[in-house]
Amino acid sequence: MTTAATKRATPGQAPHTAEYRRRGWWRDETFLDDLHRQAKLRPHKLAIAGRRIAESRTDTLDYAELARLTDRFALALLELGVRRGDFVAVQLPNQWEMVALMFACMRVGAVICPMSPVCPEDELRHRLGLTEARVCVTLPEWSGTPLAEIVTGLKDELPSLDHVLVVDGQAPEGALSFHDHFVARAREEHRAADLDGLALTADEPFVVLFTSGTTGESKGVLHSQNTVHSAVRGYVDAFGLGDDWVAAVSTPLVHYSGFAQGVLAGVMLGGTVAFQDIRRNESLLDLVEHYGATLLYGPPATLADVAASQRTRKRDTSSLRHVVIGSAPVLAELAAEVHDALGARAHSLWGMSENGPVTMTRPEDPADWAAHSNGRAIDAMETRVDVSDISGKSDFVGRLRVRGASLALGYHRREEAFAAELGADGWFDTGDLARDDGRGGIRIIGRARDAIVRDGLVAPMTELEALIGSHPNAVEAAVVGLPSETAPGGTEICAVVVPAGGADPSLDGIRRHLNESGQDPRFLPDRLELLPALPKTLTGKVRKAELRQRYAAPTS
Repeated sequence: MTTAATKRATPGQAPHTAEYRRRGWWRDETFLDDLHRQAKLRPHKLAIAGRRIAESRTDTLDYAELARLTDRFALALLELGVRRGDFVAVQLPNQWEMVALMFACMRVGAVICPMSPVCPEDELRHRLGLTEARVCVTLPEWSGTPLAEIVTGLKDELPSLDHVLVVDGQAPEGALSFHDHFVARAREEHRAADLDGLALTADEPFVVLFTSGTTGESKGVLHSQNTVHSAVRGYVDAFGLGDDWVAAVSTPLVHYSGFAQGVLAGVMLGGTVAFQDIRRNESLLDLVEHYGATLLYGPPATLADVAASQRTRKRDTSSLRHVVIGSAPVLAELAAEVHDALGARAHSLWGMSENGPVTMTRPEDPADWAAHSNGRAIDAMETRVDVSDISGKSDFVGRLRVRGASLALGYHRREEAFAAELGADGWFDTGDLARDDGRGGIRIIGRARDAIVRDGLVAPMTELEALIGSHPNAVEAAVVGLPSETAPGGTEICAVVVPAGGADPSLDGIRRHLNESGQDPRFLPDRLELLPALPKTLTGKVRKAELRQRYAAPTS
């Protein structure tokens, strides 16, 4: 059985660990210690609120309840044979059970492997096999897919997978009821001593977060509590957050943003985290109003829906102080709409699974700065833009590298792949292109492998896509470069657009829309293709290689 318990800092981090601790980025305490501290200081304060949309109800846990269920779930894991260094896979939407399982795994020394319910069988097989998970917690079905039957059917192929537990429904043959085994039996009062000495330390691996897999099989990013703590600490410090923090989280708890910037940040601060189990953006403001959320996090499309919902049905958003937008550029129009509709300032954030949130705009920046920058690095991280053969002659665009306390321990059982991106001096190649924003921060241009260069300048792919997606007749867009003998520089710029319904967007209309937004004329699309949906990975990233292959041949 492969274990992860001995994995430590990366070669680039090792010389600096004492400094990380001195600065408070790394610590001896853990997130489990945070939970126990909050349970003592504020036992009856609301820790999490999980709305169940279809059932029109909300599950809530205060800190005392969450701590008690953590021990109960930890003892249930021990009864299933889970031992220190084992992996526990959890395939759930945003439900309270996910939160208690996070801390229960820490309590028994296990590594949690969060997975989306939207996970094809081949990818599920890959993730369970790579981690050699002993236990998988899943659902009976999700969007018509019989998850429990699929996972149970994999037990014969995966000798390490001993148990499948099913939440909220009938367990198929070969699986167990999660409620019966984990929830219904109160073990913690008379067996707590069984957990003594098992909890993970701050430097041991504690979570595997899978990458998008845009170019092949997804990789499992292995983090310690300290690599996550340094990122979360930088995130909350950038906005001056404290125990009065109430976050409305729109992103999945199986992703870094929901898992760490949501749940773990909330427990560390002693705040409250609210979420809902399915995506319904127009309902997010109900959480904001009901719980007095001070921070709302999500991607641009989500925040655009939220602002539009507020225009349709006004909710009390006076508690909101920060709206943090990640995963794509923040357009000036969206920043203005967020401020006008919600009364809060929009901030831009950039990060990735390998290091969490690295850069963000700050309250002290100019009011419209989120529309021009992805912000500057948190204290625990450094950024560097290196000129490369992809970047143009005069636009100061280069490959973005990062270094610091938040960098992951590596890729689980793919050490060579992580080492290939990591320089001897600890700088990690993110695969992104960026430029300096003029205020000590960065502006992301796009993925290096997707770069389009004309007249020695790199096209601002992410900004172009965001602007095209904001066209009245478009939902979203991707921009790809295609080989062409007639296009400038031998590359045709193709915009692949999902129409909004009604009249389809036209190439002339898209070009005019970009012109009116002040885009450089040489980067206007030469070609327009329409699709009902863009091909995407499980984490929502567009599979551009698939688009390039699809449209490489000239249209007839």
